[in-house]
Amino acid sequence: MAAEPQYHRAPATPQKKSDVVVEGVVYCQSCKYAGSWSLTGAKPIPSARVSVTCKDSRHHVTFYKTYQADKHGYFYAQLDGFKLSHGILDHPLQACTVKLVSSPLATCNVSTNLNYGIDGAKLRSEGKVLRSPHYEAVIYAAGPLAFRPETCSNHHG
Repeated sequence: MAAEPQYHRAPATPQKKSDVVVEGVVYCQSCKYAGSWSLTGAKPIPSARVSVTCKDSRHHVTFYKTYQADKHGYFYAQLDGFKLSHGILDHPLQACTVKLVSSPLATCNVSTNLNYGIDGAKLRSEGKVLRSPHYEAVIYAAGPLAFRPETCSNHHG
């Protein structure tokens, strides 16, 4: 009887995980500068919410998620499930935008279009990449974005 052939499976090499991340800060714009694109005197908004929307070259939404900023108004939006394709139009810089969603501050909860926080802030590359043997994160920036107080009189600063 012939011996069964022995097949050896090559050890699986761990796949390198690649993430796309968007970071930024959400502020409360000072009344003094309401209507402008100035953040002079602005204060970060803890727990503000933003959304990241990505669309393909046919303008179909391929990714949407909301993220909450930390206690310093900083958001780190890991785009879990976003497929980084090689098509230039599907690249995050062209495909994704960040918008203001909500502010927990009753005194500062009106969205502004500073850096296109209402229309959709485009991402920009600042050359940031986190690398380890089995992980890579390409980090893009958006904003800074801002809410403003609902009522601003000339007596507030």
